[in-house]
Amino acid sequence: MYDIAVIGAGPAGATFARLAADGKRKIVLIDGQTESRKKPCGGLLAPDAQKVLAHFDLVLPKDVLADPQIFSVKTIDLCTRQVRYYPRCYLNMDRYAFDKWLLSLVPEDVKVLSGRCIKMERQEGGFVICVSTGQTIQEIQCREIAGADGAGSLVRKTFFPEKKMMQYASIQQWFRHEGKTTPFYSCIFDPKTSESCSWLIYKDEYVIYGGCFAPKHCRQGFEEQKKRVCSFFGQDFGAPVKTEACLANRPKKYGDFETGANGVYLIGEAAGFISASSFEGISSAIHSASLLAEAFLEYGGGKETAERYRRKAVPLKLKLYLKTKKRWFMYTPWVRKLIMKSGLDSIQVQQES
Repeated sequence: MYDIAVIGAGPAGATFARLAADGKRKIVLIDGQTESRKKPCGGLLAPDAQKVLAHFDLVLPKDVLADPQIFSVKTIDLCTRQVRYYPRCYLNMDRYAFDKWLLSLVPEDVKVLSGRCIKMERQEGGFVICVSTGQTIQEIQCREIAGADGAGSLVRKTFFPEKKMMQYASIQQWFRHEGKTTPFYSCIFDPKTSESCSWLIYKDEYVIYGGCFAPKHCRQGFEEQKKRVCSFFGQDFGAPVKTEACLANRPKKYGDFETGANGVYLIGEAAGFISASSFEGISSAIHSASLLAEAFLEYGGGKETAERYRRKAVPLKLKLYLKTKKRWFMYTPWVRKLIMKSGLDSIQVQQES
């Protein structure tokens, strides 16, 4: 019997397990990521996420970083053909290596189980969780659950089925490239194929193109947009090395943020903690995990912990709720056209011949 089972070992789950482990409680961390089944992500560490890491005095090992490092974003509106450069300081990294680095910081007294959670239910005195470890199905008993299992959270679906959120299909493809080609990072808007933004990122010997699309006919929308982007740049990406996809949440109202109750807690994107404007979620994942860990260290679980975590998370909820309002300015075509035309906050970039 574990005191708490943490479902998901990404930034949220690994951070919570690391901070909540004080030798007084038994914690099991279920890691569903493998080299062949890892989270699709552009792999840019935004300034907000950098600040969160700095708060914990954490520094990135160099083998997590990818080439090149990025200081600006080329923003493109395919419909109006407008282009602007905006100064941004992102850390270009290998997302899978980043997650594994955070996992390596978890104390040894935390049990790490590699597998995929396929079922969970409440029972007397706690919960029972079924985990597929490849060859076998293992049952785990625990008193409480921390759901850190992302946009398609099984924890949220099982215990808070009424808390449904708007979701997109996030699709990206990897292509090989030769030499250095600019822009190294582009943010692309194309209302004809998606109501959200897409990204073009150079990473080591690859270039990644991806975006968020309505689940229905998502692949068709992705392929159509990719053709439009290739036409805009006047070059083809070539044959993809691999294609990745996952769900992405988009909070629309304050009620979409759910921290949990009755022995079940939600952190990271499972709780709805992700920016509706940029889809950046690493900073909120680490922040929410630290808030829940603080509540656990204060009360040790139970109703007091849930209430304390709920109150601690209010500023984070408000911050992300404001992002839903910011989204209107970014994604309303005529507003975006005016902002880009004004050149507000943009920079002039001198291209070398």
